[in-house]
Amino acid sequence: MTDSTEQSRQTAERYILPAGLQYAIEGAMALGQPLLLTGEPGTGKTTLADWAVHYLYEKSGGQFYHAPLRFNTKTTSKATDLFYTYDALSHFQAANLRGSGVANPAAFIELQAFGKAIAMSNPKPEYAEKCQILLPDRPISSVVLIDEVDKAPRDFTNDILDEIEHYRFAIREQDNYTLERGPNAQILVIMTSNSEKNLPDAFLRRCAFFHIKFPEGDNLRAIVQKHIGFIAPETETAYQELFQFFSEARKHVTQKKPATAELIGWLRLLGLNGYFTEQSEGRKKELLLHNLAFLVKTQEDLEVMRKLL
Repeated sequence: MTDSTEQSRQTAERYILPAGLQYAIEGAMALGQPLLLTGEPGTGKTTLADWAVHYLYEKSGGQFYHAPLRFNTKTTSKATDLFYTYDALSHFQAANLRGSGVANPAAFIELQAFGKAIAMSNPKPEYAEKCQILLPDRPISSVVLIDEVDKAPRDFTNDILDEIEHYRFAIREQDNYTLERGPNAQILVIMTSNSEKNLPDAFLRRCAFFHIKFPEGDNLRAIVQKHIGFIAPETETAYQELFQFFSEARKHVTQKKPATAELIGWLRLLGLNGYFTEQSEGRKKELLLHNLAFLVKTQEDLEVMRKLL
């Protein structure tokens, strides 16, 4: 088992699935549509892909690839980047070194997340002749994560409409040779968005949609316990007070609301600093003040939180 696979498995084991999300996953797969996830940062959009891989792997009897195929969207991302990259400079240099001016472009074309998923679902020998890809000996299903798709230029989502609807793409540098999903494998595409900008209507029509609400109450406590372990009875009151303080923080801060990742890290730091065994209320307040910067991330919000103590 590779390090990335083990990390993915551990992430999946700690994930608590929001109500209704499993239906959204299965519905998206049944309809052959990507699943678009929205929600605040820290609500588990990205880590859903790890859970989905292990859920579908078990459900299918090992027919799914063992880890998500990830694409981290950037502000400079182009539509082709989702499927493959082409090293034009190295190709040009190799062609000139050989003197003939010709070099096989396949050595300079590398499949990326969505492209790998399509190739693995339909492992034709000629695919390996057109690009860099180590193909399985049978069709493999997979989960593709396109993280923060709203970061990309607007043309990115407009330019992949056909590809996300039909699960196929063409390699321009190989005379537009087309790779397409095979009939005996599935591809679940999960796209995340922080709703920083509106996505085109034509793109949204091709997607299933699910909004992850920020966890509260028992759901939030369950998530925390998955990450930090059992909450001992003697620390129960202290944890309840900190959960309440966290809830107040989210109500009052104005710049960036703290997410579950900040809460978990903050609680761990307080534990390392002896907060849960400290008897002095003055010392406990001091520890809270010293660690507030790990809960909120701007000076304005820090001042707000100090006033709440």
